[in-house]
Amino acid sequence: MQVVEPVARSWQASLSLGFEFRDGKTVLATRAHDGPLVVQKPLYPEGGEVCHAIVVHPPGGIAGGDELVLDVKSEKHASVLLTTPGATKWYRSAGPVARQSISLAVAGTLEWLPQETIVFDGARAELAFEADLAPGAGLLGWDLVCLGRTGSGERLRRGGYRFSARVRRAGRLLWQERGRIEGGGRLLDSPAGLAGKPVFGTLFFSCPKAGKEHLEEVRKFVPEEGEGAMTLLPGILLARYLGDSTEAAKRWFAALWRTLRPALCGRVAVEPRIWRT
Repeated sequence: MQVVEPVARSWQASLSLGFEFRDGKTVLATRAHDGPLVVQKPLYPEGGEVCHAIVVHPPGGIAGGDELVLDVKSEKHASVLLTTPGATKWYRSAGPVARQSISLAVAGTLEWLPQETIVFDGARAELAFEADLAPGAGLLGWDLVCLGRTGSGERLRRGGYRFSARVRRAGRLLWQERGRIEGGGRLLDSPAGLAGKPVFGTLFFSCPKAGKEHLEEVRKFVPEEGEGAMTLLPGILLARYLGDSTEAAKRWFAALWRTLRPALCGRVAVEPRIWRT
């Protein structure tokens, strides 16, 4: 039976979050939203010093013409972990482009750990991510993308996915890249591109303590399926995944996260409960 994406109106939505450290606890001090983009009640599964929060887009997917904006600030000494309740779905579009913008301003520590993004065949999607770090701030995050609903054999034959990422510390650029993947384009199957693999992702880690010893430690881990690679640039460590399985990619990224987190915030990893539901 053919699966048909829901037809929905275009949404303009924004969410602004500000986290502060008060009396030994990281608190969600400010929040403002417009449209269907919200945050659930803050959780503290590892004590008051670290705040876990779940960003929710109630419509369940991003359709042509939608524009979503997320702005997050983590003040000095605040420690924040953000995730999402499920995969982000970019639905096919009859023409309009769908856009999502994520901006992080970090003076404390912030973990941006969303679940995977699924780009439906025919989607026209654009994602922009940027993070500005204070001199002593720490950031660990990832972005994981699946082109097409691979469980039903779907591939990205029409539409496309564009993305950009930028991380700066004290105004100095640490990492920047841009990409454009066209549905049905040569990049999908080229050995210099995705080599026929529908799943790809990047994990990024930057903190004052990051160094060669952390690169050596995470290189001990390899994905169960697919391929992984890592590099240490001045001020930031990057890990890349390419393969057929979002689950294998998530498990590999989670293993790297558990290894790197003590250097980020001095704590062992505590998985968000939503990942198990």
